[in-house]
Amino acid sequence: MGSLFRRPIRPTRSGGYALNLSTDERAVLRSLAPQLRAALTDPDLPGLRRLFPPAYGEADADKQEEYARLMQDDLVERHGAALEVLERTAGANGLTADELDAWARALNHLRLAIGTRLDVTEHDDPGATDDVEHQLYHYLGYLQECVVEALSGED
Repeated sequence: MGSLFRRPIRPTRSGGYALNLSTDERAVLRSLAPQLRAALTDPDLPGLRRLFPPAYGEADADKQEEYARLMQDDLVERHGAALEVLERTAGANGLTADELDAWARALNHLRLAIGTRLDVTEHDDPGATDDVEHQLYHYLGYLQECVVEALSGED
């Protein structure tokens, strides 16, 4: 299938990754990353719950509160760093392995946030709705799949 369709990310002989995205695709990625990074300043927002999953169930609220106190700032920093790399490199023609790894994480964060807001479940039919947010969610999933394939050496 790879030869029939343009793959937006592919490994290069030099060990990096070529990035073949349209100007519009790059603009979307550049605009989404800072929006989510700004939202990370309030990790308690309902739309971000999948980015900060509880380590303990509701039965142990004290442990969960302690976990959040110890880990939340680190999670916010790591999520924000991946999003910053995506924003900074969205206009690049090539990426390093570390940058592409950050893309994988950033795309995952974006999909989780959008999917949570849309209340997407594993049983949803990707073709059932054609609104812009669902299209964006599915596009980010496609792009994430391409990143994983590139990182794994598949073509």
